[in-house]
Amino acid sequence: MDWQRFTQQHGRFAIDWQAGDGALYLPITLNCYRPEGLAADAPVVLVQHGVLRNGDDYRDFWMPAADRYGLQIIAPTFGNEHWPGVESYNNGSVWSEEGDLQPRDYWAYQAVMNLAQQLRDAGVVQQQPLYLFGHSAGGQFVHRLASTLGAAGFAGVAAGNPGWYTLPDAQQDFPQGLAGIGLADGALAQLLRIPLVILAGDRDTDTQDPNLPAEPAALRQGPHRFARAHHYYAAGQQAADRLGLPLAWQLHEVAGIGHDGEAMSHVCAHLWFEGRMPDADWLAPWAGRVTA
Repeated sequence: MDWQRFTQQHGRFAIDWQAGDGALYLPITLNCYRPEGLAADAPVVLVQHGVLRNGDDYRDFWMPAADRYGLQIIAPTFGNEHWPGVESYNNGSVWSEEGDLQPRDYWAYQAVMNLAQQLRDAGVVQQQPLYLFGHSAGGQFVHRLASTLGAAGFAGVAAGNPGWYTLPDAQQDFPQGLAGIGLADGALAQLLRIPLVILAGDRDTDTQDPNLPAEPAALRQGPHRFARAHHYYAAGQQAADRLGLPLAWQLHEVAGIGHDGEAMSHVCAHLWFEGRMPDADWLAPWAGRVTA
């Protein structure tokens, strides 16, 4: 990958990319945006799309923030052709089609970690912060990445409106919990120490949404995404209490916002780069919308 091409372009563009020459050879499209006149050391935000595999839309959702705060946006897009279904993307290709545990070099989560390392090796990311955000299926992807591989090197990790969660439970097999996939003994404590941001729209309560996960493990977490976010956070607090650790996670209810990837992108940018959640007046233009 010639990363010089990335640093010399401005505006909206896409790059064909592969995460590795071995197990992760499958192509991924990097939908990118760099504002005109951007400093070379501008922060980088990696953005994970939802179930529609629409990384171009999620790149566009972040463009106003990129212009306002001076950001480089990269939305790795896992197309259905090569990364089909929930198991390949949301659940990270951790299990094979036959139900066998795959080596980590096959996990979709590892592709994003490889991308982050390539950005550092190429000098695209030097001293400036690198962030990771995902919404809906992308929120599932992001919190499972942090749960399984950690979040070393990321200044911020945020999951908006995931359909359901991998619980911080070393007794339940993945993706319900963290067991069965060869994680180190300290993986649970490491997860609880990550300053993971969970963004939960208080209008994301549609129990009939066809994209809402409805498997038994998901339903045990609550009837809709908003309830499941609270269930996940409570499980994290209980796990931290058992281990005698402070929980580093943050749960933010987002007033008036439903299942809206564009709104949650704006909210996350405001939180990271303004240092606080937006107020009700700021949120009003996005109230009640649905944007997957």
